[in-house]
Amino acid sequence: MSGVQTRVVGADEGDQRLDRYLRRLFPHLSQGRIEKLCRKGEIRVDKGRVKSNTRVEVGQVVRIPPLPDPGAVEGGAVNRALTKADAEMIQSCVIYKDDHIIALNKPPGLPTQGGSGVSRHVDGLSEALRFGFEDKPRLVHRLDKDTSGILLLARTRMAAKGLTENLKHHATRKIYWAAVAGVPNPRSGTIKYGLMKAPGHGRGGENEKMRCIHPAEVDKTEGAKRATSDFATLTVLGRRAAWMALVPITGRTHQLRAHMAEIGHPILGDGKYGGSGQENQGDGWGAGIGGELSRKLHLHARTLIIEHPESKAILNLTAPLPEHMQRTWDYVGWDVTHAPVDPFNMPE
Repeated sequence: MSGVQTRVVGADEGDQRLDRYLRRLFPHLSQGRIEKLCRKGEIRVDKGRVKSNTRVEVGQVVRIPPLPDPGAVEGGAVNRALTKADAEMIQSCVIYKDDHIIALNKPPGLPTQGGSGVSRHVDGLSEALRFGFEDKPRLVHRLDKDTSGILLLARTRMAAKGLTENLKHHATRKIYWAAVAGVPNPRSGTIKYGLMKAPGHGRGGENEKMRCIHPAEVDKTEGAKRATSDFATLTVLGRRAAWMALVPITGRTHQLRAHMAEIGHPILGDGKYGGSGQENQGDGWGAGIGGELSRKLHLHARTLIIEHPESKAILNLTAPLPEHMQRTWDYVGWDVTHAPVDPFNMPE
């Protein structure tokens, strides 16, 4: 365990988030630990309380409390060493790479970042994605653990800044594919339910869910935030299931999962929001419709269209379906080659 440290933000370290600044200095420090230390006021900038997303500037003084030694994490566990198999696995996920960014096709079940009891995650495995660079690439956004698909990492701090700005100002387009229970009516539209956190059942509020709030009640409900999702039906399996394209206009936690469940069409395999017997506007199936279909979550970040942070060219990235979703598509006879890249932007 280290002692209290005081560091001055250097000339090449300014204009970045506090959590990213700290994780460059202390790669073993988890995001959850940083946020906890900020909440408790143990990490301070210029003697003031801060949040993990506070931006630090050149010359500011950062107070850092005693930290665990490298290799140790909360609860007495030990960080997993990066094995050859893990390195090869995460490298095989790369679908695009240049001197500025890396795009992964994240497999389902792999968390984006660490947390309580989580030692294997993309952020840790990204040590194997240096490809000759001094620093490992930085995450610029997240995907849920069970959601697969395109995940961007920045190879330089300037690329991270550019990508973050693009994502923040919606200078990007994300299109997800999902299989849902039942068939929405109408088959395309916009969902505008607000979202607020509902506490989970664990001792520390783990397994929290997002609760949908009617748009007319959002401004009157403490903690609720507006959320908007577009949906379009690509094809159907009778009235039992549908292949959907989904676009999160806002970027709330579990937004697409909560929104589809709220309109009665939970995403297949979503036990958190769909349950096995939830009614929907099809013939009554919930998120587990049985048969030969996988029970894993059928939600995939299929397409990302974004401006390159350096060249300013428009990148159009596509991630192949994960194995369990491809098996479902093959089983029901859906052909990925028949789908438009962007069904929301079709010519008249």
